[in-house]
Amino acid sequence: MSIAKKELLINGSIREKEVRTIDSDGSQLGVLPTRQALSMAYDKDMDLVMISPGAQPPVCKIMDYGKYRFEQSKRDKEAKKKQKVIENKEVRMGLNIDTHDLETKVGQATKFLSAGNKVKVSIRFRGRELAHKNLGFELMERFTTLCEEVGTIDKPPKMEGRSLVAFFSAKAAK
Repeated sequence: MSIAKKELLINGSIREKEVRTIDSDGSQLGVLPTRQALSMAYDKDMDLVMISPGAQPPVCKIMDYGKYRFEQSKRDKEAKKKQKVIENKEVRMGLNIDTHDLETKVGQATKFLSAGNKVKVSIRFRGRELAHKNLGFELMERFTTLCEEVGTIDKPPKMEGRSLVAFFSAKAAK
């Protein structure tokens, strides 16, 4: 059993001399020697589980560890089910993009944003186009105005190598 994986110490793994013991019904049994607490747990056909190793003395509880782990995994699965995973989508364009192609890319970005994802928009410069960065910033400005009803700009346009990159996120639902 590894503590790094958030596993709790149980039964024979507990190496403390004395532990503060809590019964299975939640009542305090006080500070007991570990052997006595362990024998009490075995008498009830349960496990002695160290729930708070940082306390002085450490706190142990008498419980059914298998049932506890099962309940914990059910709670974790339920929490994971309710989570919304936000993906990063990318829309790539060239500098010399036509108006209809730009509208198509805006449509893609709008679809991604309305689904709740983040969008990375990149304009790549090829060859001598790198000398005309201002045209790329103007194109990004046009893209931003076309997307403004569904998304807001997270990170403003910035050069990364041979690409101009900006990040958009969906507007909060009202």
